[in-house]
Amino acid sequence: MKWLTGPEEDQLLVLSSRTDAGVHVRINGGIVDLERSLWEALSPRKMIRAVDDRLDRNIAFLTVEKVEHDYNPRMALHRTYRYRLEAMEFWEEPDHEAFSRWLKHFVGTYDARNFARLEEGKNPVRTILEVNPWMDDGRLMGFEIKGEAFLWNQVRRVANALFRLSLGDLQEDEVVKAIKDPMTPVDFGVAPPEWLVLWGVAWDIAPLPEDHHVAAFTPPPTGRTAERTRKGRWQQAAQHEIKAMLYNEWAEIGTLPVVYHRSQ
Repeated sequence: MKWLTGPEEDQLLVLSSRTDAGVHVRINGGIVDLERSLWEALSPRKMIRAVDDRLDRNIAFLTVEKVEHDYNPRMALHRTYRYRLEAMEFWEEPDHEAFSRWLKHFVGTYDARNFARLEEGKNPVRTILEVNPWMDDGRLMGFEIKGEAFLWNQVRRVANALFRLSLGDLQEDEVVKAIKDPMTPVDFGVAPPEWLVLWGVAWDIAPLPEDHHVAAFTPPPTGRTAERTRKGRWQQAAQHEIKAMLYNEWAEIGTLPVVYHRSQ
């Protein structure tokens, strides 16, 4: 749209969070530089509509506001992810009390290198504020995790550890040791990206909105009829359920500012 200022190499969109290919996103945020005269000439409503009309339908431009020139969107209060464990192959719903106990092991400030693909020069210490079950009408679907910031693959590695715990393929004390003794390397594997949702990023000037859409998720097939073909078709439907949830969330979160016209 030729709105960005300065030379092309400086026209950068700086995002708060990055995700792996295949991961869904409910709310992310970033900054670009615009001429002040353009900002003053366009209302937020016009700017949102103009940009959103040109985006792929899998992306929504929800809101826009002016920030200080040195504002850094990566300095967020916290980030929240949700992972739908029940969509993974061979999932078995564990005892809910045991699952809640497993989640508590991941809360706190610790060296999380055993649950990450650690990049050179990255500080492996991370603070996880909350980890809670993700429920749907009494059924355990997965978990929600909230932290100040996450390492590469961290949530997907936590997800795979929880998945293996549910199968009995991993013991609880092994997970505890991996957290408490990070210098002894272990690898519990990485869960698939398509069941992960960056639920949102919260900043001091923009708290994370509450859920707007109560989604009903179809439970996975079980029993002798739950063979590979049927499970594969269910997984395709489950992906559409996640997308429908996000579209409905965007419809509420991205409500455009009301503009009142003067009557003549």
